[in-house]
Amino acid sequence: MGSIYKLTRIMKLKKTIIFLGILIGFQGFAQSPEEKAIKEHGYPEWFKEAKLGIFIHWGLYSVPAYGGKESYAEWFLRGLQTNDSLRTTFVKENYGPNFNYKDFAGEFKAELFDPAEWAEIFKEAGAKYVVLVSKHHDGYALWPSKFNRNWNSVDTGPKRDIVGELTEAVRDENLKMGLYYSLAEWNHPLHRWYTDPHDSIGRYVEEYMVPQFKELVNAYKPSLIFTDGEWYNTAEQWQAPQLINWYYETVGEEAIVNNRWGHGLDVGFLTPEYSSGITETERPWAEVRGIGRSFGLNRNEDLEAYGTGKELIQRFVQTVANGGGMILNVGPRADGQIPMIQQERLKELGTWLKINGEAIYGAQPYSKTGEEQKISRKRIDSAINFNWVRNSPIKGIREDDFRASWEGFIVAPKTGKYTFEIEVDDEAMVQIDDEIIINSNYSAPDNEAEVMGARTGTSDKGEIRLKANELTSIKINYREKKQNAKIKLYWQQANAEKKIVPANAFYTDQTKKNRGLKVTYSSKETYLSYTRNNNALYAISFQWPDERLELEVEKPSDDAKISLLGLDRDLPWTYDNNKLIIDTSEIKYRELPGHDAWTFKIEQ
Repeated sequence: MGSIYKLTRIMKLKKTIIFLGILIGFQGFAQSPEEKAIKEHGYPEWFKEAKLGIFIHWGLYSVPAYGGKESYAEWFLRGLQTNDSLRTTFVKENYGPNFNYKDFAGEFKAELFDPAEWAEIFKEAGAKYVVLVSKHHDGYALWPSKFNRNWNSVDTGPKRDIVGELTEAVRDENLKMGLYYSLAEWNHPLHRWYTDPHDSIGRYVEEYMVPQFKELVNAYKPSLIFTDGEWYNTAEQWQAPQLINWYYETVGEEAIVNNRWGHGLDVGFLTPEYSSGITETERPWAEVRGIGRSFGLNRNEDLEAYGTGKELIQRFVQTVANGGGMILNVGPRADGQIPMIQQERLKELGTWLKINGEAIYGAQPYSKTGEEQKISRKRIDSAINFNWVRNSPIKGIREDDFRASWEGFIVAPKTGKYTFEIEVDDEAMVQIDDEIIINSNYSAPDNEAEVMGARTGTSDKGEIRLKANELTSIKINYREKKQNAKIKLYWQQANAEKKIVPANAFYTDQTKKNRGLKVTYSSKETYLSYTRNNNALYAISFQWPDERLELEVEKPSDDAKISLLGLDRDLPWTYDNNKLIIDTSEIKYRELPGHDAWTFKIEQ
């Protein structure tokens, strides 16, 4: 009797658990009416076809226009709040010890701001839409917001409605107008982002953010909303589903939002910064990047930070080939002038698009995105102390998916046990005297399998005994995956301070004549990208094929026509050994339509 009773209880309990599991499952997949409406809204065709937009970071931060060479200059206020020595020293030396961030409003005059000129520049660049930062994390609004009295561009600073003027000019050029809006602010009395507890945003959202957002949308009806600053909170806390749905109902079918609305809500087009890490996807995406490293103008950047027009064009083409687009940022000066080097890059891109635009606008990915080849670059590095952030370590090597291998010798100043430590993003391995002492998640390519041996697990620290003034072999392997990249090598003796291994500890060879370590940087290089549009296949080559271009594509129909965009004649072709071979030998140099990238059109 007791056994039967126990069994009955167990069976009832199991049924209850199953029911609860089903219920929880249903709840997990349940959508609010607002979320359902957002999904049904979808993505407007204009955005899918546009491919290129212009981002504009312009505000009080444009007055100092200053930051670290790899930093975002528009984060100037945050740098002051955290006592960043670079920015605090800059303010003291150039504006005086009693100067604070709000005082920049008097210096933000925009006296040369010509919205019609801006709109014309953007149209000539080939852009189809513009996104202006209406309010960044500092809270300063570029429109006469009643929620920002004396902290907007009409009450203080240029005394102009920047959003309104530029919106009108952009639409006059038949471009779509979008607005960036920061959900969070660093210094708002109702909630100070980074300073106050993350969950204490209730009053800020209810009394300030939501009504201000609606004020902005009602005033200008932007076709696109790009939000940011959502990092630490849920979409529910930001009231995102309700806001997005209201925005869609207010603006209509052409409205679109990005994906930065808080945790728990997966909507909007994707917005990776600088490094896409995205290939073909049905969901629209746009890589967000500056012409330089920063978004807001950074006068501390050098020419190298801007790259070349050719590099910009090729990056843009690869993005489109992967199924995305690009929102390319400009950072105007405080006076309203777009720096000449930025204008030059925009003009170069626009000139190329005038010839090759049919391979870009409205284009879809081909079955393969492009053709790649392995490349490498060699040099001597003085020490292992790098923070490339979002950039390539050397010209020609990719920003993402690259490797580095340093080799040489290390010399210790004293005999004893040394603790080595690596700080790395993403993977590294350190081998000293043929012994692997650090393996920070390093995954070796096939040809390095023997080097790695049978070593398993991961460690960021390792110990080894070194003799004073004795050469000991060292090898460091590094792998970067996506986004930020850095590697720093430290050492420490007992009762001593941990330090970066100094440059005077490394030698390239046993002669001790040359300081540093030999390094080989390697990655793959895309030399050709594919797109398709209106039943045509486009092969966009970044290297001019002097005699012929070989494409590993499906055999076209026998009556297919192949041409070079910008050159008004058909090119001879054959198909052999699963390759389409296009004869380019008769094309003369003076006939080339540009010198950055060349588009071959294959019409079936």
